[in-house]
Amino acid sequence: MNVAQVREYFIPRRSFNLHVGIKTRAWATLRRTTRARVSITPAEISPASERLRLYLVLAALTVLGPFAIDMYLPGLPALALDLHASESASQLTLTACLIGLAVGQLIVGPLSDSLGRRPPLIVGLVGYSVASLLCALATSIELLVAFRFLQGLAGGVGMVIATAVVRDRYTGAAAAKFFSLLMLAVMISPLFAPSIGGALLHVTSWHGIFVALAVAGIAVTVAAWAGLPETLGLDRRQSGGLPSALATMKRLATDRVFLSFALPACLMNGATLAYVSGSAFVFQQVYGVSPQTYGLLFAANGVALVVSSQLNRALVDRFSPYGLMRFGLFVAAASGLVLLTVAVIGTHLLIALMVPLVAMIASFGFVAPNASALALSEHGDEAGAGSALLGSLRFASGAVVAPLVGLAGPRTAVPMVVVMVALALAAAAGFIALGPRRTADRTSETSREQAA
Repeated sequence: MNVAQVREYFIPRRSFNLHVGIKTRAWATLRRTTRARVSITPAEISPASERLRLYLVLAALTVLGPFAIDMYLPGLPALALDLHASESASQLTLTACLIGLAVGQLIVGPLSDSLGRRPPLIVGLVGYSVASLLCALATSIELLVAFRFLQGLAGGVGMVIATAVVRDRYTGAAAAKFFSLLMLAVMISPLFAPSIGGALLHVTSWHGIFVALAVAGIAVTVAAWAGLPETLGLDRRQSGGLPSALATMKRLATDRVFLSFALPACLMNGATLAYVSGSAFVFQQVYGVSPQTYGLLFAANGVALVVSSQLNRALVDRFSPYGLMRFGLFVAAASGLVLLTVAVIGTHLLIALMVPLVAMIASFGFVAPNASALALSEHGDEAGAGSALLGSLRFASGAVVAPLVGLAGPRTAVPMVVVMVALALAAAAGFIALGPRRTADRTSETSREQAA
């Protein structure tokens, strides 16, 4: 049964005859949905125990980098005091790790397309453990900043390889489902990592936190070695070395279809990080809540994001990754405009802020997993490079937006909200602007298939 016959089975052609414009867009959307339904890989019919093992290994790889960011935060003041560093200098240890995470993905992604997934992954995980031990042994803030960059550089390996492995084994709606599950792990880790770090400080110093990260790196290395097979066969690997890798990155960076999904995800990630950067000041200094209440409000938004990502997983077979991503961007833009109105009016009614804020944060659960699946859907042999670009763009967005949130001081919610809404609207606009040509191209391809 070819694609045209499958399409005719799912939705009769006569149901599209309402309007020419609607018909064209519906055929394009249907083709995306059909492709997701009929493209089944062997991984999708593998035993449940094998899928669970794969998920646990990939989840561990995905959260290793974020744990390096969040777990040591409770020890940051003691770290600065011990190394005789200023507050701003100690914050550079966080910035260095973020930069390392972005750069590491850019390096390892294309490399894994040439060498396979396992070799660079194992080397990166060993490097992560070594860098974590070096951080524990650092005797100056300068050394710690340098070692934190190396730790981030190696930590980015696990994140980019995990994304590439999902694309190697899954396509279409199945890939979107798996990315939703990985997003669950990423969302839960920031809730627990600082608590684990704080608990460790009761029995050890900040040095011990980095030793714990090294032990975690060793454990993940063993799990990946034993439980993650090579997913990129020799026949699918890229050749040509560094010039070929650079050419692949350039091609992806100028690919309209890839960018139509990657850029909205990047911008929405920036909006989420703007909330993370500014929410403590907004809730505690503008709305006057206690630190404990702020923790509950932050957790409520985190739970909303987890719920939306899992709701996306449940609905993706019915509505397609493309349709759910479009829905998420619409919700983000609409709730963002309501949030902006609340901030500009200056009301101190907390519920008025929380309702649109929760909706806007939750919308990211419909954008991120589907954007990853769709952006990589036509780049199976370049999944490493594509994953690297996706990850690096997301970390870059955070590095750019964080300083903007505090421009007007801590006494108003307007800067945080303006940054969030501007990025959400830009994400929706980019998705729409880059979409028409993609739709036209795929509709033209559909017409050729019908003629054949």
